[in-house]
Amino acid sequence: MRVALLFPGQGAQHVGMGKDWCEASSAARATFELADRVLGFGLSAACWREGEEVNRTDIAQPGIFTTSVAIVRALEERGWKRDAIELTAGLSLGEYTALWFAGSLSFEDGLRLVRLRGEAMQAASEQIPSTMLSLMGATEEQARALAGAAAAQGICQVANLNAPGQVVLSGELAAITAAEGLAKDHGIRRTRRLVVAGGFHSECMRPAARRLEAALRSVEIRAPRIDFLTNVTGDLAREPQQIRAQLADQVCASVLWERSMRRAIELGAREFCEPGPGSVLCNLLGKIDATVATRSYATPQDAVAGA
Repeated sequence: MRVALLFPGQGAQHVGMGKDWCEASSAARATFELADRVLGFGLSAACWREGEEVNRTDIAQPGIFTTSVAIVRALEERGWKRDAIELTAGLSLGEYTALWFAGSLSFEDGLRLVRLRGEAMQAASEQIPSTMLSLMGATEEQARALAGAAAAQGICQVANLNAPGQVVLSGELAAITAAEGLAKDHGIRRTRRLVVAGGFHSECMRPAARRLEAALRSVEIRAPRIDFLTNVTGDLAREPQQIRAQLADQVCASVLWERSMRRAIELGAREFCEPGPGSVLCNLLGKIDATVATRSYATPQDAVAGA
């Protein structure tokens, strides 16, 4: 039975994320202190103080990355063995954390990249007014047909295929508004706009992809030491150049999370652990395959019984 480690993406953030781990673990605290030094500002303070700052794309992304790494290091401090993990994946932003865990990226490089990624995505959102739309209970076929119809009004793409009935569109405001009006004609009874800065995982993010592609050229990326599944294809990625290209493509491409998880199960994974804020990925797995075991490590209390 293979064990897989999953890392969450943007949307998992909340005020105070990682603070309880820092209070419980010197390794977690050192991780946040290092992040503050690398970035040259108080990321920890931005994540922990009350208000909406933590939801800003340029804060949420490095904050989630740092929180997830801090939790892994805190678990290791408690005797958790990373050698037990044979496969890793992350949803969108979480891919950077998965690549850090797999030994492909250093913590410092990963942190700088996700900070730049957040800034670039925020800037692209301001340049092209856009948003995302959740389609309740929609199939992939329904979502693609709806996106195609709404694209007459501007960019509109399937952004996330997270789990059965968990599909998200992304695009320009006029196109998403059109999709809302056309949804019932495509058999989709309910839609909900997401509270996001812009149309992530669509061509609205092309300016961000270009900035990220340029930054990735100067970063060392090594072959993963364990199996790594990429969102872009839903399959394994092993070559550094392949990973580099897919990280740049990823901000405009669909997140094939359900396909990734089914591939992980096909590869023998039967136990999935989620070290990071929240338990979104464990909940999605319950919809994809309820027979696999899942465990969230959102708080120190979750680790009391051991890994």
